[in-house]
Amino acid sequence: MRVELVVPNCPHENLASERLRQALDDTGHATTPVEVRSMTPDTVAGTPEFAGSPTILIDGADPFAEQTSGSGAFSCRVYHCEAGLSGAPSVERLRQVLRR
Repeated sequence: MRVELVVPNCPHENLASERLRQALDDTGHATTPVEVRSMTPDTVAGTPEFAGSPTILIDGADPFAEQTSGSGAFSCRVYHCEAGLSGAPSVERLRQVLRR
């Protein structure tokens, strides 16, 4: 499994990284590395899978794509979580995605 965290100097990078690592560990993927990919305003336009920061890609696909408008904006992304809106997906939502 290839896991990427796409972040252009994002204030939610640490939160997303911590939650993603916890979810990977919890679902039996403790040895799966997380590749962190930085974006610039110039590279965002040519990256259709980028839907704001942070974006998490599993094998090149955005498992949270249904929550976005697909704008690919160089801006913060908001995730719908159990407790409301957040700058990163919850550990539980990440676990669900990784178990699919």
